[in-house]
Amino acid sequence: MPKKIMSVVRIVIVGALCALAVPHVSNAKSVSPDFVELSKKLTPTVVNIRTVKNIKPKLRAQRPPQQMPFNNFFDDFFGRFLDEMPQQRPRREQSLGTGFVISADGFVVTNNHVINDADEVMVKLSDGRELKGEIKGKDEKLDLALIKISNGKTFPYAELGDSETLEVGEWVMAIGNPFGLSHTVTAGIVSAKGRVIGSGPYDDFIQTDASINPGNSGGPLFNANGKVIGINTAIIAGGGGGIGFAIPVNIVKSVVAQLRDSGKVTRGYLGVRFQPLTADLAKSFGLDSEKGALIASVEKDTPAEKAGLKAGDIILEYDGKSISEGNELPRLVAVTPIDKRVKMVVYRDGRRQDVYVKVGKLKDGENVAAASVNDGSANDKIGLTVQESTKELATRLGIKEGKGLVVTEVKAGSPAEEVGVMAGAVIIEINGQRPETIEKYSAVLAGLKKGDVVRLLLKRPDGSIHYVAMQIEQ
Repeated sequence: MPKKIMSVVRIVIVGALCALAVPHVSNAKSVSPDFVELSKKLTPTVVNIRTVKNIKPKLRAQRPPQQMPFNNFFDDFFGRFLDEMPQQRPRREQSLGTGFVISADGFVVTNNHVINDADEVMVKLSDGRELKGEIKGKDEKLDLALIKISNGKTFPYAELGDSETLEVGEWVMAIGNPFGLSHTVTAGIVSAKGRVIGSGPYDDFIQTDASINPGNSGGPLFNANGKVIGINTAIIAGGGGGIGFAIPVNIVKSVVAQLRDSGKVTRGYLGVRFQPLTADLAKSFGLDSEKGALIASVEKDTPAEKAGLKAGDIILEYDGKSISEGNELPRLVAVTPIDKRVKMVVYRDGRRQDVYVKVGKLKDGENVAAASVNDGSANDKIGLTVQESTKELATRLGIKEGKGLVVTEVKAGSPAEEVGVMAGAVIIEINGQRPETIEKYSAVLAGLKKGDVVRLLLKRPDGSIHYVAMQIEQ
């Protein structure tokens, strides 16, 4: 075969193999959008928010009385005069943030931390006009606030999109006022979804590599179609750059609607304390999946107790939605209408069953949840030294006295230490049984062999109740 033909054959074969190895991507989301046109269209919907806080002067602290038997006249006179002088002059503290208009009549969304405790809010439009803003309502738990501006005319506004359809790798664009530099445009992709960063009980952030810096807070994160899919809220700074986080717009929609109507937010309430499932916990309950929310405790006189929920139940579905991770549950409950009867699928005693609960209203302050008998202690194969509770032991460990077993020591490097068991914890259950004595506790452990899973229900020194699970290693 001629060399020229051989070369053509090689090219065809290589091309065919590449076509097989690399899947064809036809999704329009993967195509880089026209950021020039998007920024021209969307910049007028983004505003600069300037807040002013009036700081009142404080009086100087009074001096302690003189210890001498007599006082110098001048020291006494001028000392008292200086004591009564203001420590500082009245001053006005200013800060900057970002927001965006969501309606033609001038409603503006931003972060609560941008306007919190402000005595004056000024909203600067992209054309340079500055208008006084009225705070219509705020939600500290989600860090959201709603502001109203007016000038007798309509405003250009941003359209809210659907963050549920957002995909990792999708193009996004942020517009904001980082470091006071107004209407700065940055672009990147969605790096992750469902991030929990410890900012509150309803963490569910979109992570992006689009540059977000101080001053961007409260600004919009747009998708390639020019719709808002998130509210830029937090950053984690690092060497050479940072990671930005945005609140998904679907969570924002219901909150904004309530703030516009009543100025406050009401949330659903069950009355359970829960925790995510780990592989060992799931195995200990007989589940082959880590999906679900494990109920650690049920509070008294709550919708959960009235519905028959109890510690050890694993919520697999809530109102028709599967619970992939435990932290999804508070968000779903929070947006449920008050008094709605909701169907839940729970895993209990080795089988699935339906439970119906009437959702209550969340109130302030509520949360959505080998023995040595001689010395009365036992050191076991999971690395715990336990002792029956006594008044002296409770005093020494700083816990409330009560019946049961108390962890007095956790062996370094043991399975118990690895799952976070701490001295002072009270053991409520071991593998579903209540070990009120060391004999009962040791009997349960004695029946387990290497590789078996131990599940403990613990009451920590801070009063919280939590499940942990670990494997027997010896």
